[in-house]
Amino acid sequence: MFLGTLYAWLSEAEVDLETMGVFSLIGLAYAFQFIWSPLVDKVNIPGLRKLGKRKQWIAPMQLSLGIILVTLSLLEPKTQLGWFSLLAGIGALASATQDIAINAWRIDVADEEATLDMLSTIYQMGFRLASLFGGALGLIIAARIGWPETYMIFGASVLLIGFAGLFAPDSDRDRAKTANTSEDEIEELYAVGEVRADVRRKFLWMVVGLWVWALTILGIFMVRALGGFVPMMGALDLGLFALDLNWLLGMFPLNESGRPDPTEFTAKMGPMIIAATIVIPAAIAGMLHRRQASGQDVIVAGETATRASGAVDHLYRALLAPLVEFVGRIGWPLILILSLVLTYRICDAIWGTFAYPFYLGELNYTNDEVAFASKFFGVGAIIAGLALGGYMLTVLGRMLTLTLGALLAALTNLLYADMAVGGANMQTASDLLGFTWLIGTLAPFGSDALPRLTFTIMFENLAIGIAGAAYIAWLSSIVSKKYAAVQYALLSSLTLLVGTLGRGALGEMIEDQGYFDVFVLTTLIGLFAVVLCLAEWYRQSRMGTDDVQASPSL
Repeated sequence: MFLGTLYAWLSEAEVDLETMGVFSLIGLAYAFQFIWSPLVDKVNIPGLRKLGKRKQWIAPMQLSLGIILVTLSLLEPKTQLGWFSLLAGIGALASATQDIAINAWRIDVADEEATLDMLSTIYQMGFRLASLFGGALGLIIAARIGWPETYMIFGASVLLIGFAGLFAPDSDRDRAKTANTSEDEIEELYAVGEVRADVRRKFLWMVVGLWVWALTILGIFMVRALGGFVPMMGALDLGLFALDLNWLLGMFPLNESGRPDPTEFTAKMGPMIIAATIVIPAAIAGMLHRRQASGQDVIVAGETATRASGAVDHLYRALLAPLVEFVGRIGWPLILILSLVLTYRICDAIWGTFAYPFYLGELNYTNDEVAFASKFFGVGAIIAGLALGGYMLTVLGRMLTLTLGALLAALTNLLYADMAVGGANMQTASDLLGFTWLIGTLAPFGSDALPRLTFTIMFENLAIGIAGAAYIAWLSSIVSKKYAAVQYALLSSLTLLVGTLGRGALGEMIEDQGYFDVFVLTTLIGLFAVVLCLAEWYRQSRMGTDDVQASPSL
């Protein structure tokens, strides 16, 4: 409702693609959720703790999401885009925060009867059903009663389901046991051979400062790009801070529409943001590991270690310690792994934002046709792809499946390139395979062009399912069991980073050059990920771990 269906509403409201590309940066909430995940894990919300350790976060986020959806239904996206984008951004933050809490909740409540595997499967089924309801059903309802009424209905539904969720079980771990475990983890930081507290603190604040800088730059860019709030910010009389703010607001050159140029921002600031959030923190973690390995700035026997504050220790343990372990264990091949993480799903991450504008605006399909092809038929294709990917993992091994998944996902962009120039090849293939007859039977309401769209989406979603199954297995295989939750959350969040940053530039490229060139470009990006898969396969084959399956506990 915030990152998919919403763009169909924006398309109908005639919001330009460049604006939608910038608008989609609210998806960075999911890419950076690892930053505040320790907060969700450690902090209790006053007055809500009695709901349970996890539900104290799940419930207010659900309430916020329902209220925001209802409020969006009262706004007009084209004339009130500033407030529209602000609310959607807050909604994305609430949704990403709820994801953190729900993932922790299903791990906490798992037992012998409701196993973790079972709960994880139900979670994935819920995700796909949400896509079906929020996507397909949303499009169908909107075609009949309009978008504001549709968002009003879904907002009320979210509030109702949130109330029912208050009665869900909550496995609240014993507080004393949790406290003792936490203290034991902190004590490990002051063992002989560990890096001294003052050195850890210095490096920790460097990483925190880099993350805060990146988030600030992205926030200011979105405000300027979407408009509506710049006059309010400029009117603030905050002395030196106001001067600094004005300097930051002037960092981004404006394009002909009077907004920051997304392409120039992505080209200049994108690499700096990636460096600030990934490259430099990884280098800092490497420096800490090297100091400890060489015995530099470490606690020695007989020394009374100077302690940092409890908050600093917990922050280090939550944010930097997992990265230090990961960098220390992987070493220089970490560059290859991070490159693969950043590019493997980039085609999906970039393209998803512009799918509805392409189907509805460029190809002129109806809401019902898009709902049938991309949701009803498309969701089934993804599930089939996941099943096929799981089978391939057992037969072909992890790295071969990972590489084939990347190749298939890249090549399916060429199917869309054909659709962008009329879809003649897709129509011919659909006719030869009898697919046109099948879709005509299943969806008699559709036009003669519906089979080729459904045919294209089917193959893309099959590829996505195969690639997704292999990618999850690979990610699970490279994290440490000790830090599995944090390292997996970090890597899965980074999967979305480059694609999300590139959407603004891609929207402008579509405006200037059309969809065909964009699909060719995303194909080339996908093929680069294939090369990285081959390099990672070679690395693992030298280690003798290329076909080791992921741990069942992960």
